[in-house]
Amino acid sequence: MTVLVAIATVVAATGCAAAWLLPAGPSRDLSTLAMVVGTAVLGLAAAVPGAVPDPQEALVWLLPIVLAPVAVLGGGPVTGAVLHLADREDSGQVEQAAAVLRGGAWIGVFERAGVFAALIAGWPEGLAVVLGLKGLGRYSELKAEGVRSEAAPAGAVGGVAERFIIGTFCSVLWAAGCAGTLAGLTG
Repeated sequence: MTVLVAIATVVAATGCAAAWLLPAGPSRDLSTLAMVVGTAVLGLAAAVPGAVPDPQEALVWLLPIVLAPVAVLGGGPVTGAVLHLADREDSGQVEQAAAVLRGGAWIGVFERAGVFAALIAGWPEGLAVVLGLKGLGRYSELKAEGVRSEAAPAGAVGGVAERFIIGTFCSVLWAAGCAGTLAGLTG
C-alpha cells in the first residue's frame, strides 16, 4: 500500500504543477485529470482500514508537503474544469461572470488555503468564517448583477451568481477532500 500511496502522491503533485504551468489546452486538461486521479487514489487509500502508513516511514512527512499545495493550487484547475462543464450551455456566461467577479482565481486560492488550514487544525468552524468572508466580499457585486439581470431583456446572458456558487462549492469540496485525505493518511 505504501508504494501505491507514493505513486499517487507523485502523480497528484506532478499533475498539480503541470496544471498551473502549462497553457490552456489538452495538455493542461490531461494534467488536471492526472492530479484528480492521483488525489482520488490517495483518498481511497485513506479510506481503506489499516492502510495508514507507519509514522516512521519517510513517506508520511512528505504527504502534508504535497497535499497542501494540491489542495490550494490544484483546486483552481479543478474548479475551472467544473465551471467549463457548467458553462457548456451558454459560452457567453464565462466572459460575463469573469468580468463581474474579478480576482476570482486569487480569492479561490485564499479560500482553499483557509479551508484546508482550518480543517487540518481541527477547527471546522473556520469554514463558516472563510465562506462568510467570501460571501460578504462578493455581496455587492452579486447584488448589482442581480439587479442588472432583472432589468435585462428576456434571453439576456446571466448566471453570475450560479457560477459563484458552483465555483465556491467545487473549491471548498476540493480543499476539504484534500484535508480529509491528509487526515486519513496520517492517522
